[in-house]
Amino acid sequence: MRTLLLVIAAVLTAAPLAAQSQSQSQAVQTAPAGDLPVHLRDRGEGMPTSMLGTYVRKGELLVYPFFESYADSNFEYTPKELGYSGDLEYRGRYRASEGLIFLGYGLTNNLALEFEAAVISAEVEKAPSDISAMPARVKESGLGDVEMQLRWRFAEETGTRPEVFTYFETVFPLQRDRYLIGTPAWEYKLGFGLTRGFGWGTTTFRVSGEYAGEESKFDAGEYAFEYLKRLSPRWRIVGALEGNQLDEVALITEVQWHFHPRAFFKVNNGWGLTTNATDLAPEIGLLVSF
Repeated sequence: MRTLLLVIAAVLTAAPLAAQSQSQSQAVQTAPAGDLPVHLRDRGEGMPTSMLGTYVRKGELLVYPFFESYADSNFEYTPKELGYSGDLEYRGRYRASEGLIFLGYGLTNNLALEFEAAVISAEVEKAPSDISAMPARVKESGLGDVEMQLRWRFAEETGTRPEVFTYFETVFPLQRDRYLIGTPAWEYKLGFGLTRGFGWGTTTFRVSGEYAGEESKFDAGEYAFEYLKRLSPRWRIVGALEGNQLDEVALITEVQWHFHPRAFFKVNNGWGLTTNATDLAPEIGLLVSF
């Protein structure tokens, strides 16, 4: 947490200096929404990133340090999954908090590269009915997921057709001997999405498939329907219905405060709608554009 606060302080200090040094071409990219076509007024001219309601333009670097926590009172586990004997499924209590850093860069108008890394502390409290040798609490902390993503917009939106994009993600196997945090084997994800802007808001639908190296199998990945609305030059709201399989569905609500042309705060929360979804997952962070 202390490291995350130091990163945010450094970004806040650098933001005004970076804004003063922007070229004329970059200044044009931040033109008022009223100068854009109706379908671009909520999101601007950038292409979508994996961060909810966030877009990146050619030559633009996004730096987003943020903090997220998780609370689930109905966490499904087996003792074997946590390093102990026992294949029976139980429902325990799960708590975690993590500091993350997200970087996104627009390589071209239609190609972007992303990087994300986390430091996490997670804990599972044993279910009362669990009679295995697993201790009452299992806790791990350290490096969380580290991933990269390449995103390609191969059809830009016009007045008559939606924007179409695809993305490829890889998660690095940097925690081979941990059970609660990080990723023990290579994971890959391939997804597609559609975005369409209207006068009443901008909608995005995306779906993906994934390969989990630990289990050596392909499976359906995440799917989501997102809504973005620009209420004023300073405020935007985002809502998303996001799921993985049919038993992990969550509603995500977000508010963005654009207090500077090159920086804004993001505050959101995930609300679990199904049994296997995390009950609550609040997030807060500061995004700065260079």
